[in-house]
Amino acid sequence: MGILELSNITKTFGDKKAVDSISFSVSEGEIISILGPSGCGKSTILMIIAGLETPDYGDVHWKGKSILDNPPHKRGFGLMFQDYALFPHMNVRDNIAFGLNLTNMSKGEIQKRVSKILSTVSLDGFDQRDINTLSGGEQQRVALARSLAPNPQLVMLDEPLGSIDRSLREHLLGEIRQILHKLNLTALYVTHDQEEAFSISDRVVLLRDGHVEQIGTAQQIYGEPTSLFVAKFLGFTNLMEGIIIRSNSKAMIKTPIGYLPLEQEVTGKVTVLLRPDSAVLDQHITFQISGKVIETSFRGTITRVVLSVDNQFDNSEIKLAFEFSSNMQVPNIGELISLSFDPKNAIQLFQDQHQIF
Repeated sequence: MGILELSNITKTFGDKKAVDSISFSVSEGEIISILGPSGCGKSTILMIIAGLETPDYGDVHWKGKSILDNPPHKRGFGLMFQDYALFPHMNVRDNIAFGLNLTNMSKGEIQKRVSKILSTVSLDGFDQRDINTLSGGEQQRVALARSLAPNPQLVMLDEPLGSIDRSLREHLLGEIRQILHKLNLTALYVTHDQEEAFSISDRVVLLRDGHVEQIGTAQQIYGEPTSLFVAKFLGFTNLMEGIIIRSNSKAMIKTPIGYLPLEQEVTGKVTVLLRPDSAVLDQHITFQISGKVIETSFRGTITRVVLSVDNQFDNSEIKLAFEFSSNMQVPNIGELISLSFDPKNAIQLFQDQHQIF
């Protein structure tokens, strides 16, 4: 049992089912990312947990007790929105103290709390600063500080870094994770960006059209997506049609790049994922493909190489993308190369076709 439990949460707006029988739990001190494309129900879940929306069905439990009848201000949760919702006419101190002023804390206690939380988010000495003079990253920290100031039992962050540039976003992700773990806070982090979700969270809840598609650590989801939707959402493009062929008790997968050994108990038509990081250059391991380099792109630590490979069963060509360390010399465009990979580690099969071809 987790400290937070969602059971069969369903919410409909008009004729659209925004959330459909969603269930998951969060352990104390755990950071969970709710990940998925726009319109999949991420923010609706946060609003239901916060008490700003009421589910049509299902229940939300905190420490084993239903909180659906508790108004938002009595749930003890902190919520940070994408636009920060800071008060432009107030300075930094007054923004952070806003919620504390509604409690029974004395002015002295409020001042101590504001100073402490400013130090926690690395904004010492910013008490009197005008909100309008702060950078995007500084405003983000103020918004986080305001959500943390009342010492919430649960912190919820809804796309908090959506308007910040990439380099600053990566820096702030590390800071937010460090702050949440330092304070041993339970947190929900909503995002459509898989890199954000993987960087900040202990586990990820991946949504699709209002329901849970996969739950796991970043390594589990990236290493073994459980559906074709997950694979495509993660950006995998090396997807091919395959047909299971059995002959003399031996099973193979007929694919455009040849016959691959079958390691799973499946039958019929499948989609084959060939992982982009699975191939090595000019080393015959188990299975080898050849093709012409048609594109290369430097991506920092990796270089992406796209090959045009002949379909072995018709006159067409297919494009396959692979990733190599940027430290190695990659082939030139137009060059013919051979790549090797071990099918046991390089391929994954899906039977949920969903008419992707």
